[in-house]
This record gives sequence, C-alpha cells and structure tokens, in this order.
Amino acid sequence: MSLPPATVPADLPLAPRVAPRVARLEGPPLRLLIVEGNTIDARRAVEASGGTVACVLYEQVLLALAPAGSTCATICPGDPDGDTLPAGLDWAQIDGVASTGSALSVYWDRPEVHRQIAFHARVFDSGRPAFGSCWALQVAAVVAGGTVAANPRGREVGLARKVTLTEAGRAHPLHDGRPPAFDAVAIHGDEVTRPPAGMTCLSGNAVSPVQAADIRHGNGMFWGVQYHPEFSLRDIGPLCRRYREQLIADGLAADTAAVARHAEVLETLGADPGRRDLAWRLGIDHDVLDDARRLTEIRNWLVHQVLPA
Repeated sequence: MSLPPATVPADLPLAPRVAPRVARLEGPPLRLLIVEGNTIDARRAVEASGGTVACVLYEQVLLALAPAGSTCATICPGDPDGDTLPAGLDWAQIDGVASTGSALSVYWDRPEVHRQIAFHARVFDSGRPAFGSCWALQVAAVVAGGTVAANPRGREVGLARKVTLTEAGRAHPLHDGRPPAFDAVAIHGDEVTRPPAGMTCLSGNAVSPVQAADIRHGNGMFWGVQYHPEFSLRDIGPLCRRYREQLIADGLAADTAAVARHAEVLETLGADPGRRDLAWRLGIDHDVLDDARRLTEIRNWLVHQVLPA
C-alpha cells in the first residue's frame, strides 16, 4: 500500500530550489515519513529569513535519492495535536522515518519538547528504520537514556571541520564512502553529553565528540548525525542571518554587516559550486560542494537500512 501523495502542512509552501545533483537509487518505491522538529512559529521564522523549512529540505533530498515513485508524508509533533500519523497511515505502511533538526533544545521543559520526545519513543517502538540530523540525534539519545546539554565549547556554525571516524565508524555502513576525516555543513549549540547504553559513537571532532551515532533502543535502530547533510551552503546563509545576534555575542562575527557578508558568500558558492575563488576563501572542498558526497549518510541509510527492510 502506498503513502498518500507527498505532503507538507499547509503553512509550508515549497520554495523554488535546484534539486540535488545525485544519482537515484534502484529498487521498489519507498514510503517515507518525515518528522519536522520545529514548531509552526519557528517554521515561519525560517521562511521570513529567506530559508527553506527543514522538512521541505528533507523531502527534496529523499525524493532525489530514493527510487522512482517513492513518496513522503510529513508530521509536526512539536505542534499541538501534531503528533498523530496522517489519516489512513499506520506504522506498517512506513518504510523509513527521517527526522529534521530544530531550534528547540531537548532539555527545555516545554510541551513542544515533551511531545517530540514521546513521538520519537513511538518511532523506536515501531521498529521502523530511522535517521535524523542534529536535534533528532539528541532526541534519540535522550529517549534511549542519554543526556544532552549546551556545548561548553560554543556553537558550531557553518561547517563542522575535521569530522573524524572512530574505529567503529570506519567499519559502519553509515559512513561508507567517507574518508577518515571530512567537513560537513553544521549549525548547533547542544551536544550529547552522556551516551545511552545502546549508542555507538561513529565520528566526532574537536567541537563535538559525538558527530554521528548508531543508537539501538527497544524495537528500533536510529542512525544519526550532529551535522546537517541535508543542508547545502544555500541553506546555512539564511540561518546565519537569522541568528546574527547570537553569532556576534559568541564572538563569531564582529557585527551584523560581517554576518551579512559571510551569508552572501555562502549562498553564492552554494548556488555556484564552481566558484573556486569563493571555495578557496572559505576553505571549502568537495565534501560540501559535491551533492553526492554531502548526502553520503542519507544515501547510506536508504541503501543499508530502508531498502533491505
């Protein structure tokens, strides 16, 4: 049975974007559920800053990678009454669950956080193959018994540099095709501080010791990354503008003009990866500029977890 046609909530219009330049996987059509981590107010703030809402980015990436005919449905459990599967859809009809990042922190005592923790516990209970980035990794770790806190080393914004595979990561299919160390698009201020019993750390760097993990809990298995393979440089530019005051307060930028200049360079290079002058200025290479390499972990999850199931 197929999922309903690809859907996002009515407040999330698709923004015009260039589809990722990747090869589509072969196989039967997949039925994928996307879990949006942001509340409706945060989604509106993303659009107001010129960005694209996280679940829309995931849908575009998943439909570019997944076999022809694959479909996506989206759920927003941070919203009141937003934690119910779409009408006519049950867990048996879902081949995989992909969860986005969020502007929330998992240690906040707020209803929108509690709802999402409870929903991700249901994902583990369902036994469906699950993947997620940033906030999603942190929520999965908390559900499985770990802890998350603000990173004392500060925010990691723009790029996670020198993400290095652990011994377990070098042998794990999540990182198939990755070199021993690489860069990735990232923006976060929190980190996993105490791994749950069922977690294996797959990569880390100087800012965040946990950059990727395999978490096994209850009936399910979650593969997650702290960075954002679904983001291109086009997506990180608007986020820099949105958080400009925080970037200045953290000493990452001198003033709002500096943030605006940096965001413009990121967006320009993201739109035209052939700009060697800008790539040289920012110290960015094919880890980020080549869509196929950037999306390595999402593709590997589909290949090794979703398609076999």
